Amino acid sequence: MNSQPAIPTRIASIDVARGVVILLMMLDHVRERFYMHVRTGDPIYETIEPDLFFTRYVTHLCAPVFIFLAGVSAWLYAHPAGHEYRSPAVFLFKRGLVIILIEVFLYYLVWADSYPSFLFLQVLFAIGLCMIGLSVLCRLNYWLIGAVGILLATGHNALEPIQFEPGEFGYMLWTILHDAGDLAHIGGFTISVSYPVLPWLGVILLGYFAGPLYDRTVAPPKRQRALILSAVSCLALLLVLRGFNIYGETLPWSMQKTAIDTVMSFLNFTKYPPSLNYLLITLGIGMLLLAWLETNRSSNKLLQAVQAFGSVPMFIYILHLYVLLGAYWVLYLIFGANHGTRFGLNNVGSIWIGAVVLIVMHYPIASWFAQYKHREKHNKPWLSYF
Repeated sequence: MNSQPAIPTRIASIDVARGVVILLMMLDHVRERFYMHVRTGDPIYETIEPDLFFTRYVTHLCAPVFIFLAGVSAWLYAHPAGHEYRSPAVFLFKRGLVIILIEVFLYYLVWADSYPSFLFLQVLFAIGLCMIGLSVLCRLNYWLIGAVGILLATGHNALEPIQFEPGEFGYMLWTILHDAGDLAHIGGFTISVSYPVLPWLGVILLGYFAGPLYDRTVAPPKRQRALILSAVSCLALLLVLRGFNIYGETLPWSMQKTAIDTVMSFLNFTKYPPSLNYLLITLGIGMLLLAWLETNRSSNKLLQAVQAFGSVPMFIYILHLYVLLGAYWVLYLIFGANHGTRFGLNNVGSIWIGAVVLIVMHYPIASWFAQYKHREKHNKPWLSYF
């Protein structure tokens, strides 16, 4: 008797792209943990040297691509291959709550040694709220979802004149939605929002809107063409808006003394919250990456290894932060404070070396857990959160 081939439950190119994001995120967290004596700022300070500028800049891809892919994955959950539509609302709501709880408790512990009186609500908080928002908005008409996503991603810069002072009605809500800052002070404890959620909600909605590109009835060449066209459109719009300082970024660029400084000025976009120009360049590059992966992933052993990281992103996210915390204190006890009151690396090259060491250390664990998750997830639903 002939058996039907199993339909793959995961799309490799999405996992690889997510894996690239995880690796870049590990690079950024090595910088944050071991290079805190040099602040980069937002937008990145003009006095930063090019090596640190571009080390920081390449990690800008992380949040936009990851949140966009979260929207794509939500659409795929709602439209499983070979099955009828299922509402993703409950799934997204529960997952969003779990991610926020991880941010509040586990991420706080990672930085409690440096900032014991601060709780920073960062990228997981934004992702969690985006999922909760999508759990409501996924009930809208598909085209309306896309329109709202475009409106939020492109239009939020026009809201910059709206500001609230601490204590005013609307201040807390606006801090969560658009203006990063301190949300509340409780005794001597400060809760601070680093990732205002409004533009990120636009990104996850755009990811959900792009989900049909990954329907299994869509041929890879067609999907690749659509991704390339979308990417080129984003980058072309960026060149116009940024080239003439029209819209999409508060800080204008200008000619500098050297060519590299001029390039840095042109590319220097705001992340907190993400300006339209920031989203155009990161999502544009992200879609080019996805298009390239359509034809190159299967024959590339290195990318197949990266896929292991992308299939268990939350597990690696939590694990590597605590590994970095432990590594920091071991090095501190051995070498002491060599940059003020902290131990730190002495140059940007060391950040990259540290990231490579961290990635190599985590690969066997990521590979093992990915196999375990895919083997046991039907019997242990909690694995889907990792």
